[in-house]
Amino acid sequence: MRKLTVLVLGGLLGTFLFTGACLAEEKLGYIDLSKTFSEYSKTKEYDKVLTDKENVYTTERDKRANDLKQLRDKINLLSDKEKEAKQGDFQAKVKAFQEFVSQKEGDLRKEQDERMREIMKDIQESVKKIAEKDGYSMIFNDRVLVYQKKNQDITDQVVAALNTKKK
Repeated sequence: MRKLTVLVLGGLLGTFLFTGACLAEEKLGYIDLSKTFSEYSKTKEYDKVLTDKENVYTTERDKRANDLKQLRDKINLLSDKEKEAKQGDFQAKVKAFQEFVSQKEGDLRKEQDERMREIMKDIQESVKKIAEKDGYSMIFNDRVLVYQKKNQDITDQVVAALNTKKK
């Protein structure tokens, strides 16, 4: 019985040592995803384009809102009969303004989401190429790690590859 116990324990110990040796050969890395995202030149270009579009929208929205306010102020100066007559027109303009705001904000959100997906795809492709070229078994996002060694950080390498590929 004692020999069987020693044999089983020896087998388990050998399994643990073998598993540990296999894991020790794995090459692991991680990237700081927010740094990679923000330092990628395509992100900066897209941010500028989207900011410009948002500024154009904001200017138009503010102009339309001001026109509505002026119309409301004019209506408030009218007699009750005249107010009733103009109220339908005013409500139609308010509805058109709300539809404009909803449509433009939806368009901006959709474009931002599409561009973010495109950037994330670029990052994933770049990480995959680096992993295959340098023999990494796994590359993690730094947000899911509790502890990591700085020598396993490949963020700068990924950013450089992305920005080189872009040019």
